[in-house]
Amino acid sequence: MRPNADKTKSRMVGTSDDIILRTEGLTKDFKGFTAVSEVDLAVRRGTIHALIGPNGAGKTTCFNLLTKFLDPSRGTITYKGRDITSQKPAEVARLGLVRSFQISAVFPHLTVLENVRIALQRKRGDSFDFWVSESVLKALDGEAMRLVEAVGLADFAQHDAVELSYGRKRALEIATTLALDPEMMLLDEPMAGMGHEDVDRIAELIKRVSANRTILMVEHNLSVVASLSDQITVLARGKVLAEGDYATVSKDPRVIEAYIGAGHG
Repeated sequence: MRPNADKTKSRMVGTSDDIILRTEGLTKDFKGFTAVSEVDLAVRRGTIHALIGPNGAGKTTCFNLLTKFLDPSRGTITYKGRDITSQKPAEVARLGLVRSFQISAVFPHLTVLENVRIALQRKRGDSFDFWVSESVLKALDGEAMRLVEAVGLADFAQHDAVELSYGRKRALEIATTLALDPEMMLLDEPMAGMGHEDVDRIAELIKRVSANRTILMVEHNLSVVASLSDQITVLARGKVLAEGDYATVSKDPRVIEAYIGAGHG
């Protein structure tokens, strides 16, 4: 558990005001096949909440429903007390619910600093300002550099994104997401394809950026889930199988059978 887990645990029995994202009866049917079935999810403010499960459990579909890349067949999604079930991805992003690694603007032949600067322009609501004076763009450099430093890329600020290692590209994508100043970040398998060193670096980065925001992540790496997550929801065959902290769900016989036993441990 994270260092602040005790404080988080005390919030687990708090009021509904603590819930930043909630689903009720969330269901997605695909031509007779139900990928997500009656999922009730409650994510508390200020926590890292992991969504895990074996292949085919419905994690990606659920994530796509939450971030509005798919429309549910039934059920509701509420963010900060507001029904967002029928809203579009860009609309929920403007509300502060941002999906990293999907809508992040990373341009391979622009520098790290330029990538973050473009993301800052997007938050401001302007066009990309490619044709305005350099002085206008430079005005964002201070804020962009602070974000670059925050994700550990200060030494690479003037490097083109294409030159970065896989893990550092992920760090840049997190920086461009942070530029939108999200209240809640949704991370889709942030450790996928990474070596051990990059996993450690990005896990530490996620821990740092979670200090003043809520994070929901889909992740296969159980050691990362164990070290980062305050709360875990386990899906199997599209349904919620178990919920709780890592110590609780890892000992649940149903989870062991469906998840660990399936060769994902």
